[in-house]
Amino acid sequence: MKVVSISISKKKGTPKDQVDSALLVIDHGLKGDAHAGTWHRQVSFLSSENIEKAREQGLDVTFGDFAENISTTGVDWKTIPVGKKVRLGRNAMVEITQIGKVCHNKCAIYYKAGDCIMPKEGVFAKVIEGGTISCEDGIEICGPTC
Repeated sequence: MKVVSISISKKKGTPKDQVDSALLVIDHGLKGDAHAGTWHRQVSFLSSENIEKAREQGLDVTFGDFAENISTTGVDWKTIPVGKKVRLGRNAMVEITQIGKVCHNKCAIYYKAGDCIMPKEGVFAKVIEGGTISCEDGIEICGPTC
């Protein structure tokens, strides 16, 4: 289980730009990202396997196109319960706060990609321990201790 892409954007409802590393700030999210703030959806996750399925269905998409912050490999995000803690890299930790979301209108992502998988496949979290994360960092789903 590892991070394969990190993406941020200055504006909500738009595809995000990939970066090599980013700072996760406690109770805020990814520094410089439009979705960061003091709410329950500070950071979003999507598996690279789901992005690949969208490509196989004919969508011309890549990491960040669904406005996800962190794309991963080897994690089935929908099976991780709300409240579960997840370590990213050596120092950062998030707590899962929401699985999926409701889209109230079609945003730029829908029009670029032709569909959006975040409502069904995306997972959201709040940052409980900050730190710099990088592509290729490991991911640990925490048990009783982490």
